[in-house]
Amino acid sequence: MTEIRLAGSGVSDGIRLGKALCYTHDFQAQQFGDIEERDIPREIQRLAEAKATSIKEIEVLVAEAQLTLGAEKARIIQAQKSFLLDRAFCPEMEKLIAKKLFSAEKAAEQVVGNFITIFSAMPNEYMRERAADVRDVGHRLLTVLTGTARVKLSELRDEVILIADDLTPTDTVQLNNKIVKAFATSKGGKTSHTAIIAKTLGIPAVVGVGSMLAQIRDGQTLIIDGSAGLCIVDPEETTIRRYREKIATETAEQERLQAYGSLHAVTADGYTVNIEANIGTHADAVFAAEQGADGVGLLRTELMYMSQTSLPDEELQFAAYKDIVETIGDKPVIIRTLDIGGDKELSYLKIPQEMNPFLGYRAIRLCLDQKPLFITQLRAILRASAYGKVKIMFPMISSLEEWRSTRSIVEEVKADLRQNNIAFDENIPLGIMIEVPSAAILARRFAKEVDFFSIGTNDLVQYTLAVDRMNEKVDYLYDHFHPAVLQLLQTIVEAAHSESKPVGMCGGMAGDMTALPLLLALGLDELSMSATAISKTKFAVSKMNVVACRQLLAEVMEMSTTQEIRAKLEVFVQTGL
Repeated sequence: MTEIRLAGSGVSDGIRLGKALCYTHDFQAQQFGDIEERDIPREIQRLAEAKATSIKEIEVLVAEAQLTLGAEKARIIQAQKSFLLDRAFCPEMEKLIAKKLFSAEKAAEQVVGNFITIFSAMPNEYMRERAADVRDVGHRLLTVLTGTARVKLSELRDEVILIADDLTPTDTVQLNNKIVKAFATSKGGKTSHTAIIAKTLGIPAVVGVGSMLAQIRDGQTLIIDGSAGLCIVDPEETTIRRYREKIATETAEQERLQAYGSLHAVTADGYTVNIEANIGTHADAVFAAEQGADGVGLLRTELMYMSQTSLPDEELQFAAYKDIVETIGDKPVIIRTLDIGGDKELSYLKIPQEMNPFLGYRAIRLCLDQKPLFITQLRAILRASAYGKVKIMFPMISSLEEWRSTRSIVEEVKADLRQNNIAFDENIPLGIMIEVPSAAILARRFAKEVDFFSIGTNDLVQYTLAVDRMNEKVDYLYDHFHPAVLQLLQTIVEAAHSESKPVGMCGGMAGDMTALPLLLALGLDELSMSATAISKTKFAVSKMNVVACRQLLAEVMEMSTTQEIRAKLEVFVQTGL
């Protein structure tokens, strides 16, 4: 049989050879009928129950995505909940039930179809891709209404290359990259949420291949080349041999990088920086240790809260923190106190709706207001500090008053533990996450009182530039290479070092290879990132010269625009590594 080459958009790099598994959603659209007037209350109630069930299912998926993909990617699934809560979504279905006597299924199908049509016709590619999110949440609602079971991709046991018309974000978060070696879809684009998640999971993927993909059958041999955007069906022997060589080269490169994981990150001219991991669970800690992390630069404790149905008590938290600290061994673990609010919700903790939740009742503000909750967590963290090198970090600090109130509560908890002969590290370092411009501007004053800084670039950038990074209409303005952001970073590092205090970075910028020469030049003591990026970063550091990086920084700090800066950095990285 002659091989067939199907071209699409490569959205996640890598090459895989394997057998096809064709995946379709088990729910198939059908003709839904009308109802009698007397059935209106029953149908509206059915719709309400289906909506509530769908929201619960999404919340479970969000919690799972938090653990496997991190908070940023989990927002992709969280966004689907907003559709179900939108006044133009389920309420419109209720109107069709009441006024046109549609069944709940028929009403849902029509409203979802209308939304898909609207999004699909939008000129902006990003907005067109949102049609897939609407289709996903609509499919979920209809499967609940019809009582149809959803196939769980997480239950696949044999290695496959997945073939589908499309994969929804909630399909993709279920994928195990040890089982699903790659995937190709007929639909989709580079900005789709499925593409974003595939890249995070490290699954080679090609999307937008077109209708020819439907001709593939289970068990056919496929090659997916995510780098070239190719799906090769029934490849010839010469093609298989050539691609096996490419796979061997790719594997060797990965192994070469992996070897750097166990080494210290030292530049060619002897400058050392700690490369640490952002984690949320014990499993993350195990993986981070395997990847050679120099410690944990950020333990997101809110993930534990989000996976519970009620506030976790002191013993549960203590056990979780202790396990992580012991897994990391003699390396530091920075535990961030509860950072809830904004886009992160707890179903059992009622936080009033706010016009600007990112600027509202969240993080340290919530903890200082709900002191018993805060004390419970601090007791658990302090007790865990007896088992390793624990540091406590407080998020969203915007004033010295907040910091001093926080420190005072820590001292209260310490005194109580001391009185009850409960072991903890008496000299546990207390630091703040600098993610609010006011803290950055006052960095020299904070540096006199705190033990360390960690820069959270995700929020610092959006607050400094007044850009909601989740708003597709303005997200092009969100860029950590903005001159104002770089000036703040320089201010923060100089302030910390003026008081001989260490300063790290745990935001997304820390794992950006293009930013690495600037971060080395600025003098950051530690960079914390996804564990998957540790070996690659250590390798990149080993190829850099900090003297050249400082010269680059001097030139960049004289530049006036983000575009100039990014272009300069890209040339430096491409020619310097």
